[in-house]
Amino acid sequence: MGLDGIAVDTYIADGKNIDINTIGMEFSFILTQVKKASEILEVGAVQEVSIKAEQLMLVIRMINHEYFLAVLLRQDGNFGKARFLMRVAAPRIVSEL
Repeated sequence: MGLDGIAVDTYIADGKNIDINTIGMEFSFILTQVKKASEILEVGAVQEVSIKAEQLMLVIRMINHEYFLAVLLRQDGNFGKARFLMRVAAPRIVSEL
C-alpha cells in the first residue's frame, strides 16, 4: 500500500468480511504522521509500526519511502512470524515495484 492510502494489492486469508482498504487508508495517515515525527525528532527512518487493538493486531513495515506492507492478524495470530515474513518478502516486493 502507498502512503496515499491506495492499495497496490490485498489478500484476505480467512474470507471474513473485512474492509482492508478502509483500514489501510486510515492507518496510512497515522503512519505518515509517525514518519513526520521521526524526521522532526531526528531519530531515523521508520522501519516498522505495530498496533494492537482489542480485535486485531496490525503490523506495518516500510519497504521504501512511499510504500509499506501491512499484515492484519487476529488476536491469536503469530506476530513474530508476520514480522519475519514481511522482512523476508520486502526486498522481492521492492524489486517488483
